[in-house]
Amino acid sequence: MCQNSLSEIFGSYVFNDSVMRERLPKATYKALRKTIDEGLPLDPQVAEVVASAMKDWAIEKGATHFTHWFQPLTGITAEKHDSFISPTPEGRVIMEFSGKELIKGEPDASSFPSGGLRATFEARGYTAWDCTSPAFVKDNTLYIPTAFCSYTGEALDLKTPLLRSMEALSKQALRILRLFGNTTAKKVITTVGPEQEYFLIDKKMYDKRKDLILTGRTLFGAKSPKGQEMEDHYFASIKERISAYMKELDEELWKLGVSAKTKHNEVAPSQHELAPVFTTTNIATDHNQLTMELMKKVALRHGLVCLLHEKPFAGVNGSGKHINWSMSTDDGQNLLDPGHTPHENAQFLVFLCAVIKAIDEYADLLRVAAATPGNDHRLGANEAPPAIISVFLGEQLTDILHQIENGGATSSKQGGILKIGVSTLPALPKDTTDRNRTSPFAFTGNKFEFRMVGSSSPIATANYILNTIVAEELSQIADRLERAANFDEEVQNILEEIVKNHKRVIFNGNGYSEEWVEEAEKRGLPNIRSTVEAIPALIAEKNVKLMEKHGVLSRVELEARYEIMLEHYTKTINIEALTMLDIAKRQILPAVINFTTKLADSINSIKATGVNADISAQSDLLVEVSSLAATFKKNIDELEKAVNGASDVEGDSYKLASYYRDVVFAKMGDVRDVADKLETLVDKELWPLPSYSDMLFNV
Repeated sequence: MCQNSLSEIFGSYVFNDSVMRERLPKATYKALRKTIDEGLPLDPQVAEVVASAMKDWAIEKGATHFTHWFQPLTGITAEKHDSFISPTPEGRVIMEFSGKELIKGEPDASSFPSGGLRATFEARGYTAWDCTSPAFVKDNTLYIPTAFCSYTGEALDLKTPLLRSMEALSKQALRILRLFGNTTAKKVITTVGPEQEYFLIDKKMYDKRKDLILTGRTLFGAKSPKGQEMEDHYFASIKERISAYMKELDEELWKLGVSAKTKHNEVAPSQHELAPVFTTTNIATDHNQLTMELMKKVALRHGLVCLLHEKPFAGVNGSGKHINWSMSTDDGQNLLDPGHTPHENAQFLVFLCAVIKAIDEYADLLRVAAATPGNDHRLGANEAPPAIISVFLGEQLTDILHQIENGGATSSKQGGILKIGVSTLPALPKDTTDRNRTSPFAFTGNKFEFRMVGSSSPIATANYILNTIVAEELSQIADRLERAANFDEEVQNILEEIVKNHKRVIFNGNGYSEEWVEEAEKRGLPNIRSTVEAIPALIAEKNVKLMEKHGVLSRVELEARYEIMLEHYTKTINIEALTMLDIAKRQILPAVINFTTKLADSINSIKATGVNADISAQSDLLVEVSSLAATFKKNIDELEKAVNGASDVEGDSYKLASYYRDVVFAKMGDVRDVADKLETLVDKELWPLPSYSDMLFNV
């Protein structure tokens, strides 16, 4: 694709700023921009004009319907399509779309997860137009990004708390900026660039795996003779079939204004990554949802299936979603850019220390953002950050904070020049610090990279938590500075206190090591190993007070999310267990019996010849497989008993989720262990499931 062609298609299906400027009357455009840029209330008359222009533009793009596109607490998006047609008395139709239809929709609120906020008979809910995220046309439908709330006003989605948190952070960050003399910035925005990892496998293989179809991951599978140990897949030449897929995916994303930038092979075989250019958090969240949807849709056109589960294959790396997060003013100043002499940049150091303090004080809450059943397979598995949350700063900033703790920073370490030792190669400017891929929360030059979030998760939760906890620390700092008699002296006092009290969370070493687990425990850092352990942080009193103080989530909204997350965990493990039982009883066990029968028939046939042949190999194999088959059947029965026993668990949803983690999930491991051993012994032609080698190395 040539440059001109790319320029023409990028954002061509988006009702973006340039389209609005062209199609809206000047007064309407200015009024809408004020709502978007300054958070002013939207005038209904403005909405009428915008709706008319949006409808005409969408119809020109082939749209016949419109939908309010929202993000309920299912983890995926939702949409209900209505056509633009309106009947006339003459029996014809006209194309209409009103400001009221643009602003508000009414989906059924009781059919989505609500954690008790909505009863079955209380169905009404509302979607409200989010004008800060541009509408777009996809599949002949005008998509209008919206928030989703209940009839009584509680947030039933991911977008509403995200928008609230963005306003909260902007409010507190502006207080700090004003104290440092910035009188021009009108708001502070958080920006995000989520790196999305994923697997691609052949659809023919996928269709033969009920576990992948129903759960997104393989519940059975012996380790392939070759995995990722040769380290030959990472950044390797992209296969032609995958390249064609990536090319089409890029083009589809570009049409919708998603700035897909980087693509490459990841560490595990058949694993890949896509990374966009960063943008405003709200838009980045919408774009990531679109990216995941299109990844799956485009894959099917190429006879592939895109797997977004955090651990679709045991024994090779799983997939995460690295969230590159920063703060910027509306006029483009990155508040986490240290500059050339960060030790002299007091404003940067205040924002940096606010983040450090936030991560230390609210690590439990941030851990919730990475808490999913799928991510439990990945975190701490020497392939992803550990479940212990720490901050990597690198040599330069760590040294500066050490100086601050001891009375004041007077110098900054410089990167220097990297000489490679080949005369024809240029000398390269060396960064001031190395990178640390084992850190959950790493500073990477002018932003933080939160590496714990799972590949299938929406990024909204991580970002509204990050925004809120940082807003709180900025609020506390602003309170002190606003009443300080000596501003510069108080800045130094605040920085020194934060470093002394929260340096325990700073760790620049190997996060995969056992030594770090022991060291973190000595420092008093939480090590929350599972999703079930993490979820109660949502309703911890300090976290409820935090969220309510900044208007991000109320107590009842947090309690609802607590119930929804526990229910999701329980249902996920239950579905996995039932799927495992189905495959084990109806596919694997019959295949094993078939194999042992053939083996026994073979032994009897040889004996019947009267030839004195050595049949010890067949006999030994028959004994081994039969013994494993008996153990396999026993483990199946025990798993089935454990699943049925869930109905006898008394108490609340936390006890039930704990039961599924401690009992059902453990029994699932027993079933798999034996099945995977059997796979290595049973005739491949008889084994009912495509092997790991088949799936990972045949794309």
